[in-house]
Parts: sequence; structure tokens; C-alpha cells
Amino acid sequence: MAIEVMIEDDRWEAAGLAALAEAVEVATLSHLGLAPEICEGSILACDDARIKLLNADFREKDKATNVLSWPAEERAAPGARPPLPEPDFDGAIELGDIAISYDTCAREALEAGKPLPDHVTHLIVHGLLHLLGYDHISDVDAEIMEGTEVEILATMGLEDPY
Repeated sequence: MAIEVMIEDDRWEAAGLAALAEAVEVATLSHLGLAPEICEGSILACDDARIKLLNADFREKDKATNVLSWPAEERAAPGARPPLPEPDFDGAIELGDIAISYDTCAREALEAGKPLPDHVTHLIVHGLLHLLGYDHISDVDAEIMEGTEVEILATMGLEDPY
């Protein structure tokens, strides 16, 4: 798998995150026209305490969140779908890193009445799209990103989360 999953919180192991992340990676990247096997990145599977520290360090927000992402390079194209990244000199595409918190994901899934794997699938798609330059800061960009998420989730048999 091109996306390495680093599990800090054992609840993610029990939830089958590694297999889920691989399925999401393949569905997302294939849908966008990228070869999953040449894309590289990582997912840190952590808890609220860890993601709160990361959120404070990188976003100056002193609270836990569900998912954070750090793109390897800036790929944004405001008002449009970002261009697909090109492989570098060794044929790889470095995507970047994602962190996901079990506590927040489990709470949100419970509150929404959704199975945890469905909610986590959506959040990994969301994180991967951020790594590829998608964003939701403006209404136009949010429409593009959310529409792309819905398309990808549909290929995985999941309903529109919005």
C-alpha cells in the first residue's frame, strides 16, 4: 500500500483502519485518474489528545478535531478542481500526511447515527482530497470538494454524507 498507516491508538487496529485506508486510497485516487501504486503518504491513527496537540501546533486551534492533513506541496486551484500532480523524478507522487482521531470520529459517527467505518471512509476521502489541493474555504471550492467526495463515496457504495 502506498499510504502508510501508523497506529498510535489500538482502537484503530480493532476498527480495521489499515484495510479501510487502503480501500479508500484506491477508490479516491483511481476515481481522480491517479495510479494508487505510485502515490505515497501517511495516516497517523491517533486519539483526541494527540490530534489536539497537532491542531494547536499547526493551526493554532486548541481543540481536538476529526482529521488534519498536511499536503506535500501546494496544489490548490481556487474556484476549480486542482490539477492532478505529476510524478517526480523517481516516478512517485508524494501526497503528504493525514492524522485522524478515533475519539472524535467515533463520537461524530454515533451522533450522526452512522457506522464508524462509513464516517471514517468519508473523512479519509476528505483528507486525501486536501492533500491533492481541494479545499472548502469558499462556497465554490466547498461545492467542488463536496461534490467530488460524494462521487467517490458513491463508487464505494456509500450515501451522500451531506
